[in-house]
Amino acid sequence: MQRLTAPCAYRFREKASIFITELHPAANADERAAILALVRRRDHDASHHCFAWREGPGGEQGADDAGEPSGTAGPPMLRVLEGAELGQVLAVCSRWFGGTKLGTGGLVRAYTDGVQGALAEARAQGLLEELRVWRQGRLAIAVAQAHLPYAVLAAFPEAQVLGQEAGPGGLVRLRFRMPPGREAALETAWQERSRGGRVDWD
Repeated sequence: MQRLTAPCAYRFREKASIFITELHPAANADERAAILALVRRRDHDASHHCFAWREGPGGEQGADDAGEPSGTAGPPMLRVLEGAELGQVLAVCSRWFGGTKLGTGGLVRAYTDGVQGALAEARAQGLLEELRVWRQGRLAIAVAQAHLPYAVLAAFPEAQVLGQEAGPGGLVRLRFRMPPGREAALETAWQERSRGGRVDWD
């Protein structure tokens, strides 16, 4: 899955109607609400503000036709985001009606083209990056063996150390993160090297 690093926009005209499609990084509902409120205030004279959004891997997603005929705006926009495997994103398409009706098929094409055009802009500007998912955990060990967590994690190049702190009972706790998929291997390695220790996952 990919994510957007900065907003971008694509403007086009279809049978006298003007469309501006924007893509915004948005990781949660609060960020989406703030962006939608800003767009609605800024472009208050637009006929519609249709939108679609996706969270990260395994997260929620949704769409809103915002007054356009059901299924002609938000869902087509969402399908483009799904096809591009884009996450933590909000797509907003503002339409200024120009007096000529586009029909159901025309609306689906227009809103699809808008998101595709904005995605093309994002690619051209280098605004897409891989969206990485992390598991965070902690390793606890006696101070005299404080080197051991580093030695074990060295066998997992994808793991990143986040910090170290003193814990109760003379223990040292090392905080780290790593992409999901190798948790079981790390747990086995840590249990063997620490003689019975366990990994505490967040």
